Amino acid sequence: MKKSLNYALCYAIIGICAGLFYRELTRMNDFAGTTALGKAHTHFFVLGMFVYVIIALFAGRYDVYSEKLFKVFRAVYNVGVPLTGIMLCVRGTFEVLGTELSKGADKMISGIAGAGHMLTAAGFILLIIALKKACAKEKVAQ
Repeated sequence: MKKSLNYALCYAIIGICAGLFYRELTRMNDFAGTTALGKAHTHFFVLGMFVYVIIALFAGRYDVYSEKLFKVFRAVYNVGVPLTGIMLCVRGTFEVLGTELSKGADKMISGIAGAGHMLTAAGFILLIIALKKACAKEKVAQ
């Protein structure tokens, strides 16, 4: 449980920093439109902090940490979420600064962000299977 709460704390700090970066960068550049940068803050909070808090709650009742798939989940998910968040920050920063990206650079950012989203989705599937296995070991009545 402690490890999940540590992950939650790290993602909360990253989310706060992403929100602060968004606020300050848009303020300094008098930017008033919508940007991908504003979504990074929420991604880190919801996909990072909230997911790990929920895992900690499950871990208090079920032995989810002993599941092999949980270890795989943690590795995959902790690459996918930061990769997605970083790419949101990169794209959003270019949007706020008004930098025109070449077609290749735009596709590269989209591709890396897409890979992050796919890893995050794969992590969710692994997590759900690991949670189901941990619950089944406890012979929980459905």
